[in-house]
Amino acid sequence: MTETGRRERKKAATRQALADAALELFLERGYDAVGVREIADTADVSVATLFKHFPEGKEALVFDQDTDREAALVAAVRDRPSGQSIPQALRGLLRDERSRQVGTDPRLADFLRLIDTTPALREYFRRMWLRHENALSAAIAADTGLPEDDIRCQALAHFALESVALVRGRDDAESALDRIFALLDTGWTGTTKESARRGST
Repeated sequence: MTETGRRERKKAATRQALADAALELFLERGYDAVGVREIADTADVSVATLFKHFPEGKEALVFDQDTDREAALVAAVRDRPSGQSIPQALRGLLRDERSRQVGTDPRLADFLRLIDTTPALREYFRRMWLRHENALSAAIAADTGLPEDDIRCQALAHFALESVALVRGRDDAESALDRIFALLDTGWTGTTKESARRGST
């Protein structure tokens, strides 16, 4: 392995250790009761190292996969197979992501509760999601040839991302996600009796 490769692996391991330490402490004692020095000590690094990996501060430690998720959303649009619509590609990505979280992380419910009950995390999550929405909207515009400020691109990005929150806690979350994206893919008249009603007038 090259020296660059070793440095990158060490950097990723340190970042993961910090994120894991922060989440454990937050879930155990609450977000506001834990300081950055304690997180750094638990991960056996300096406070300066913590801020080197998470310059946005304590909130960013909770959402350590922020950059990866945004890149995945853009790639889902840009690299989708020929013949697959943008809503279909996004549905596949978000459904796979949700399945991995539910199936592999027993702390997911506690993690979501932490966000919902902590104002600073709710606000950070809102800002983070808006960044994702803007990046996704730009990718949709670039793919379709529409202007970057076209409201249809923004609307599709917005409602695609909102679908995750809409299905949270539902017993039929997987099928609910499919129904949302069927609506986004075919439009309202394609999924209700409205089309038949219009055709009979």
